[in-house]
Amino acid sequence: MPVTEVRSLFQTRITENPDHGFNPSDFDRTKDEKYIRRVLKHCSEDPKQAADMLWDILTWRKTVGASDINESNIKMNYVEEGIIFPHSRDVDGSLLLIIKSKKHVKGTKDFEEIKRIIIYWFDRMEREENGNKISLFFDMDGCGLGNMDMELIQYLISLFKHYYPNFLNYIIIFQMPWVLSAALKIVKSLLPAQAIEKLKNVNKDSLKTFVLPDQALTCWGGTDNYVYQFIPENRVTPEHTPKKVTFAQQNDIKPSGDMLKIQPSTLIVFKNENDDITGQFTITNNDPSVISFKIRTTSPEKFRVRPSSGVLAVGASQTVMIVVQPGFQLKNVSKDMFLVMCMQVPKTDLSQKELSEIWQNNSGNKVDEYRLKCQFPVKEVKNGNVLDKADKYDSVTNALNNLQINYEILHKQVERMKMFQFLTLLLSIVAVVLGYLVYMNTYEDRYCEQI
Repeated sequence: MPVTEVRSLFQTRITENPDHGFNPSDFDRTKDEKYIRRVLKHCSEDPKQAADMLWDILTWRKTVGASDINESNIKMNYVEEGIIFPHSRDVDGSLLLIIKSKKHVKGTKDFEEIKRIIIYWFDRMEREENGNKISLFFDMDGCGLGNMDMELIQYLISLFKHYYPNFLNYIIIFQMPWVLSAALKIVKSLLPAQAIEKLKNVNKDSLKTFVLPDQALTCWGGTDNYVYQFIPENRVTPEHTPKKVTFAQQNDIKPSGDMLKIQPSTLIVFKNENDDITGQFTITNNDPSVISFKIRTTSPEKFRVRPSSGVLAVGASQTVMIVVQPGFQLKNVSKDMFLVMCMQVPKTDLSQKELSEIWQNNSGNKVDEYRLKCQFPVKEVKNGNVLDKADKYDSVTNALNNLQINYEILHKQVERMKMFQFLTLLLSIVAVVLGYLVYMNTYEDRYCEQI
């Protein structure tokens, strides 16, 4: 069996190199059959090549400290700028990693820090998507030469090529300016032959072939009015995994503590709001101490929760907003549940790192849990999306706006050309006049000499 052969070959190298120093969490990848199959598929089912790649992956992760990269040790001001972030899905259901190229100017930021942020997003998406493929989406609308960073592109491609096996679905390049078209040939040269077909150069008209309108941002001509805001990852280590909310608990939901007052107390009622399906509930700290809270769900891929964690002072309240991610069938979503956990903390001004350490070492602290069921407006939903009769009108409006922008650009170019033509004509007239004056002056001098 290929998986067994890969493990055997890898174990041989482990025996030969007992001081490998691999991170234990990275080493667990070798025990994950799904991960081994990803490596095999990436290596065209060649066990020897797959074992070598697996070794290279763990060596690289040890070298860069990939497993230790988290929100507490990356430049969060870079992250919050929204140059790179995941959102929406392509037609195959793969999550998009969006690069807003216009916001990135080569050489203005520490590239080593940018690489750490990219590793953070790759690892986080790999966890949250359970190893399923993602797509790179380069939003190049309005970019110039200063925004084109080949070093960044080469790094991204190298990650997919060497360290994240069978993880790339598409590379979508959106609205590439003609002045940067030569860069597309360079990108193709960096890709292996089988990956070139994954590269898709699209504009607003052809984007729907790879990203449906309800998944496309409004600035791309779609209907998703999402505005980027960083949301911390709900990452829980196996040894501190909270009690899972199971479907069997739906019939009798009772709070397990009295630290919080939750309104509504047991049922979140979702409704259609603009283009989204949203629900909300409010939590209030009834405890005489400051408390920290976390929110979990049985289906994290279906919901966007804001905030998903936080700290509440005595008597303070927080409204939690929940948005259903587009593209999910909702007929059975009522079985999904939310779990609110809370515990006492010493003060309100704790850093994210301090909070994480408190939750990880909470063996001596009481943790209260509250479970909430969901109710959805299923009859008003189709394929997980709110029906919007104005979609066709919006697409026409976007097309007209795009046409108007292109017209204005062309008009400016024509006016500039007219100015150049006028200056050329003026210089030509000046040259003719000067030539005539020089000629007349020379002619008069000769005439005087003859006299």
